[in-house]
Amino acid sequence: MSIITEILAVFVALEFFYIMYLETFATTSDKTSQVFKMSKEELSRDSVKTLFKNQGVYNGLISILILLALFVFTSKIAIMILMGYIILVALYGAFTSNPKILLMQGGLAILTLISALF
Repeated sequence: MSIITEILAVFVALEFFYIMYLETFATTSDKTSQVFKMSKEELSRDSVKTLFKNQGVYNGLISILILLALFVFTSKIAIMILMGYIILVALYGAFTSNPKILLMQGGLAILTLISALF
C-alpha cells in the first residue's frame, strides 16, 4: 500500500473521529449546530441527543476499523472495502439529505480509494 493511500486513510479516520466528537461529546455545541445546520434548541432535545450519540459511536468505530486495517492487518483490501462503504453511505446521504454530503463525507474516501487502486 502506498504512503499516499496510508496518509489519506489516516485523514479519513481523523475525519470520522471528528464527526464522532461532534455527535457524541459536543452534541449541543455551536460547531455541531453549524456543521449539521440544526439549531442548538433542536440539538438539545433528548431524542436528537440520543440519536446523535448513537451515530457518533458508529462513526468512531469506522475510524477504529480504518486504523486497524492500516496498522494491525495492513490490508489494502480492507481499506478499499471500508472506503467503498463510506462512499456508499455518503451517496445515500447525498440522495436523501444534502448533495454536498457526497464530497463532505465521502471526498477523502473517494481519493483514498482511487489512490489504493493505483
